[in-house]
Amino acid sequence: MNVQKAIFPGIIFGILSLIWIANLLTATPATAKTEETAAGKNNPPEAAAAMQNIAAEDVECTISAAYPESIRQWCSVIERYAGEHGLDPNLISAVMLQESAGKSDAYSKSGAVGLMQVMPRDGKASGFMCINGPCFADRPSMDELFDPEYNVSYGTRMLAGLIQRRGGVRDALKSYGPKDVGYYYADIVLGIFNSYQ
Repeated sequence: MNVQKAIFPGIIFGILSLIWIANLLTATPATAKTEETAAGKNNPPEAAAAMQNIAAEDVECTISAAYPESIRQWCSVIERYAGEHGLDPNLISAVMLQESAGKSDAYSKSGAVGLMQVMPRDGKASGFMCINGPCFADRPSMDELFDPEYNVSYGTRMLAGLIQRRGGVRDALKSYGPKDVGYYYADIVLGIFNSYQ
């Protein structure tokens, strides 16, 4: 009889302990959400930015993992502008790898600037003359093109326009690359694109 009196409270205590532990395990996410919501009410811009960063980290990069980190570090920018212009992010990555190897401060001996090596209206490029005057007079400045996001936005839009006007990727890349090399540049970029899938 004394053993039965000792077991019954032990069973009750054990059940209550299990219920308490279960409540703790299920209450933690709700508590964390409440704290996040409270943080958002007290400090909306910072909380929103933090949530965007977390959301961005949770989204997997669709650029091929074969590309080096120097290119993949620009994944969100590449995906954004490739998506806006209906291009494969891996194609933009291939152009970027060929042009700058992912270095946002790249500046070529011909005067091309940034990740996508766009010719600006100023600097060395201002000396290139066409029939009607400076060849790149309608282009952005070097300062604008050294901004990585602006550079990818502009370069991607330019490539999309060339694809539309030339009727295909290979012909567009021929126009995007250096003059007087035929399809050499286009074939290098397409080779990267195919190799890094």
